[in-house]
Amino acid sequence: MTKLIVEKLSKIYSTATALESIDLAIDQNEFIAILGPSGCGKTTLLRCIAGFVEPTSGSIQFNEQAFYQNSRQIPVNERELGMVFQQFALWPHMNVLQHLLYPLNSSKHKQLLSQKEKEERIAEILTLVELTNFKERFPNELSGGQKQRVALARAIVSKPQLLLMDEPLSALDAHLKETMIREIKKIHQATQATILYVTHDQKEAMALADRIIVMNQGKIEQFDTPYNLYHYPASEFVADFVGKAQLIQGNWQGSQFYPAGTDTEFFWTGQEVHPHFRQQQTYPVHPEDFVLSADQGLTVQVIDKQFLGRETQYTVQLQQQEMVILSQDAQAAEIGDQVRINRKGYQLCG
Repeated sequence: MTKLIVEKLSKIYSTATALESIDLAIDQNEFIAILGPSGCGKTTLLRCIAGFVEPTSGSIQFNEQAFYQNSRQIPVNERELGMVFQQFALWPHMNVLQHLLYPLNSSKHKQLLSQKEKEERIAEILTLVELTNFKERFPNELSGGQKQRVALARAIVSKPQLLLMDEPLSALDAHLKETMIREIKKIHQATQATILYVTHDQKEAMALADRIIVMNQGKIEQFDTPYNLYHYPASEFVADFVGKAQLIQGNWQGSQFYPAGTDTEFFWTGQEVHPHFRQQQTYPVHPEDFVLSADQGLTVQVIDKQFLGRETQYTVQLQQQEMVILSQDAQAAEIGDQVRINRKGYQLCG
């Protein structure tokens, strides 16, 4: 059963179009990431669904409740949702326990839950986010990761069916991000809420989401699984932004791709690609797709080399094109060397 439906949603400001005719159908309990660069409209889309921004046109419906339709918008407090902000948005005068009690004392939940039920609910959520021993602490006594756990706990304590997150990990360092990604996945499994998660970080989106909305300039470029976005992008923007893919110029002849400027007897038997790339006579490939110094392959010259720890990044010149190749072999070649390259798992035919 589809739970969230967005149809022809647009938001136009006086000088710019933030959203242009957005259509979405999101299923119950799905984890959806909204991914894109700054200014692409992802936060505007989330805030329209939350009710903080009024759309210019279109409709938003969740669980058969019209959030926005025919220029009528229901207030934020009447929508069955939780919200986690980019900045933790914790009140300095409230401890952890008081933060979780606040949404349960709203007019709706105050009538539905007894004091004992509230205490049991809070204890359950504190256990879930591993903050049971911190319930008396104030925000200034918590670490960044603990503050984010409080923000998450506050958003889910009322058991919303829809949970919206606006770049919740952007203020955390890389190590804490990894920890919180695991926490968020655990929370999703426990709550079974439908989650919309805004981020500009491709790794976050791919690690968390069932499906990802890739946005660019107020439009949806592609809405698909992480696997499909990485391996079967539908546009140059998605290929570059999600997978850092390189577009090799050449020409397609059936299932065979001939890189431009190479001997005509050489070709790659190409994987299935979006028709767009066949029309453009290009082939999207990833830096890790190649083997350097292969026994057979296309001859290139190494023009740059960067040691990155686990891998080494080689930049090579293939005719008029530069390519980046990631290799586990730090000694495969040096700048100025002539080497051969080939696709991993593919035999270069001739």
